[in-house]
Amino acid sequence: MNKVLITPKSFHKYKEEPLRMLEAEGYEVILNTSGKTLTEEEIIETARNGVKGIIVGVDPISAEVLDACTDLQAVSKYGVGMDNIDLEHAKARDIRVMNAVGTNSISVAELAIGLMFESSRLLARHIETVKGSGWDRVMGTELTGKHLAVIGGGQIGKEVAKRARGLQMKVTLYDPYFRDAEFLGEYGVERSEDFISLASEADVMTLHLPATDQTRQMMNAEVFSSMKSSAILINTARGELVDEEALYEALVKGEIAVAAQDVYSKEPPEEGDPLVALPNFILTPHLGAFTQEAVERMAITSTRNLLSMLKEKVNA
Repeated sequence: MNKVLITPKSFHKYKEEPLRMLEAEGYEVILNTSGKTLTEEEIIETARNGVKGIIVGVDPISAEVLDACTDLQAVSKYGVGMDNIDLEHAKARDIRVMNAVGTNSISVAELAIGLMFESSRLLARHIETVKGSGWDRVMGTELTGKHLAVIGGGQIGKEVAKRARGLQMKVTLYDPYFRDAEFLGEYGVERSEDFISLASEADVMTLHLPATDQTRQMMNAEVFSSMKSSAILINTARGELVDEEALYEALVKGEIAVAAQDVYSKEPPEEGDPLVALPNFILTPHLGAFTQEAVERMAITSTRNLLSMLKEKVNA
């Protein structure tokens, strides 16, 4: 029997319908029940023979994995970002790849907005103080009227921009590939073609980009030194976009005020990580797409995409 490997840890929460869909087409399903992200070696060990398709989360689908899994025909991303998949090698091996476009955009956008509120009002710190029988307060700032730089104009970036305009923020988008002038006009969003200039003007900067050779560590010492000392950095995209050593220095020196991330270069971070220990650094455990609505949409859509690709391979 042909097999399908499903790696995302949260998939099991809405697995009934996807499993029914896959089994109806004659596939045996292998679920990741380890409770953790799989390594290359673990994927190869499981999918080396007989696995026709993989539904993958953030687990690495490298050239080595693609070469070792000799029966693999299709990879379906449970989510949007595909930087954990070697797309060029998949194409060379004639392995189809699709992502679940639009399934988690709202959830991630809402988290980005939530991190803006957390960064400007330090809600968690105040809640912890009160629960410890304290009543001390740290003065916050309003988001209304502040200048938000949205870096990346894909679906998530657009959803963030729309919500920020509802908060009466000034929104400027930076994305060299953005071509949707209608969106800019409809929501009153401006566009900049100068990244450093925008970084120097923004009160809040939020990242919504994949990790590529062009974007890795785009937030570096040069950029941090150009930003306002009161600026807030939000990153719900990929940890690799930020030079974490440079961010540590920027936060310690007061080059920027707060950084709030849902992603990190190593997840979870190592114990004693100096950046994570800073009081003006906020880190959540990659929960951007971890909502009931997004998980259900990703499970169904990634399964449909996989079945569609496998059928195309059969009919090719």
